[in-house]
Amino acid sequence: MNQKERMLAGLPYKAWLDGLTEERTAARLMVHQFNLLRPDEEEERAALIRKIIGKTGEVIHIEAPFHCDYGTNISVGNNFYANFNCTILDVGRVVIGDNVMFAPNVSLYTAGHPVHPDSRNSGYEYGIAIMIGNNVWIGGNVIVNPGVTIGNNVVIGAGSVVTKDIPDNVIAVGSPCRIIREITEEDRKFYYKDREFDVTDY
Repeated sequence: MNQKERMLAGLPYKAWLDGLTEERTAARLMVHQFNLLRPDEEEERAALIRKIIGKTGEVIHIEAPFHCDYGTNISVGNNFYANFNCTILDVGRVVIGDNVMFAPNVSLYTAGHPVHPDSRNSGYEYGIAIMIGNNVWIGGNVIVNPGVTIGNNVVIGAGSVVTKDIPDNVIAVGSPCRIIREITEEDRKFYYKDREFDVTDY
């Protein structure tokens, strides 16, 4: 395998070989262009983000600034929204489902380095895939670490560092991120904590 194939297989690889530097540079040039577009240049923004991201659903909206390594290793479902300053280090694959929302400063890190200094100084690094299910809301300043899977219908509280898998239908928060409770049918009537909806079209 060449270094790109090793990277995508989750194996140790060297990031400056086999054209990887050139791929990252090409992606960063497009990301730079995206981040410099005016807010009212909506058609240009929509077209360019679809060139950057490997696979998208019908509706995708990412606020600038946005940052990624390659872009081509990211797959998002329909109705994806990322608020300001989203960072996705996609040396490993990132797969995101439908109806997912990111608050500001969400960071997904598939990339990592060996713990031992001799191994780390060898130049080898790795990327391990991150998977996020459908109907997920990730709060502000959340970090998701390599290899994490977040299930369907999950809320991750602001400021969390997600180091382990999170199952379906829960609220999880903290550093490291821990489940605090399940999401139940009773939650449907509230819009914030104990504040009930005063409308019926939700």
